[in-house]
Amino acid sequence: MKRFFFLIFIFVLTASAGFAQDAPLPDVLAVVNGVKITVNDFDVETSARIEELKRQVVEARKLELDLQINSMLLEAEAKKRGVTTSKILEDEVLTKVKQPTDADARKYFNAQYTDGTDRSAQFEQVKERIMAHLLGEQRQALAKQLADRLRSTAEVKVLVETATPPSKPADRGRVFAVVNGKQITSGDVEDSLQPLIVGVQEEIYELRRRDLNRKINDVLLAQEAQKRQITTRALLDAEVTAKAPSITDAQAQKFYDDNKEKMRGGAFADVKPQIVSYLQNAEMDKLRLTFAATLHKNAAVQDFLVAPPPPVYEIATDDQPAIGDAKAKVTLVEFTDFQCGTCGQFQPVLDRVVKEYNGRVRLVVRDYPLPQHTNAFKAAEAAEAAREQNKYWEYAAKLFSNQSALEVEKLKQYATDLALDRSKFDAALDGGKFKQHVQRDLRDGNRVGIRGTPTLFLNGRQVSDRSYEGLKRAIDAALGSGK
Repeated sequence: MKRFFFLIFIFVLTASAGFAQDAPLPDVLAVVNGVKITVNDFDVETSARIEELKRQVVEARKLELDLQINSMLLEAEAKKRGVTTSKILEDEVLTKVKQPTDADARKYFNAQYTDGTDRSAQFEQVKERIMAHLLGEQRQALAKQLADRLRSTAEVKVLVETATPPSKPADRGRVFAVVNGKQITSGDVEDSLQPLIVGVQEEIYELRRRDLNRKINDVLLAQEAQKRQITTRALLDAEVTAKAPSITDAQAQKFYDDNKEKMRGGAFADVKPQIVSYLQNAEMDKLRLTFAATLHKNAAVQDFLVAPPPPVYEIATDDQPAIGDAKAKVTLVEFTDFQCGTCGQFQPVLDRVVKEYNGRVRLVVRDYPLPQHTNAFKAAEAAEAAREQNKYWEYAAKLFSNQSALEVEKLKQYATDLALDRSKFDAALDGGKFKQHVQRDLRDGNRVGIRGTPTLFLNGRQVSDRSYEGLKRAIDAALGSGK
């Protein structure tokens, strides 16, 4: 939450990501039956997209430096006023924003078009987005005013023209700025940007991976066509197009029935041609994949493109709900949301694993209530209030069992069901005693790049396979059991 406010505070909301260094690529990315594929063989579109990501980096670092400067100023102002930073931003920015009217949205919309064409229907489709845009503009303007006021009375020295990434570990100590005597270093910027850096590195890798896979398949296809003395088009026609099954009316009808809500009321007869085309293309894609796999099986393919290593995050586990020995070799940290259906489904997997490893694995729970779940934040506070009375796990189970009923009165009823001291529980919940605790979890979640729930970390590394089997494999590997 705090970081979200700070992003508003620097009056820039951006999808740009940070980036450390693009790992050097080998000159030869793959060898397919003796044919080399090099970096020069990437598609122009792929290379252009990668360069665009890199261009965004410079601005992202500058924004992060501004963010950290303004964060320091805001924290100092909050301390001086004896309030939270969220309170200042709420008073100085959020409460001063006026809801745009339909007339405001229409004026903005009409300004985009000057040819006199009536686009009333189109306006209704985009009005909500225009309203959000106008709200964002107001927030940015008010946040800039606040930032300017705080900077005008503070001692701020920016010592670099551009915040550049460290080329060696020692460079992390470089001082980028000094705010009222406190230094902001390269390391401070890099630590805050780490999730974004990882995201960009992964996106660049995926762009290259998809392009390289296509190139490998193209080489294999050309070699097979040459072997058969036909064109690649004729080869695909023979192995894919000719083998694709026809889509029956029954298949199209079933797809329509299964996805009727997404058809927006369209009758089957009206959308049948699109459904048939979609299903036909899906069958063709399956055949292409099968044929490609066959070509790979009989080929000598060496692939030298390596994925970036997953990052290891330091995630605080103090003063959090936990099960297991604090000295366990494996620590699982879960960021969860009590109103998230997937979190509820995942909980039995975690419970089973923790029980089976009997103390060798420690589970720590952090809160990450998503903004679209209106009752999740208060539910997280309620769970902390229950933990204060040593009933966290029982109360959390109650919440997961009643995810559609998490209103405040329900939260209090669950406290009664578990024989908690209602006076103490209600006072904590109504008074927001644990609000800051939940906000701390949100800040830490943002710092490690949480994008949804549940998100699980094993000894600081994010776990991608959350199935029971996948989780056991990851734990066994960490324990070195060799199972």
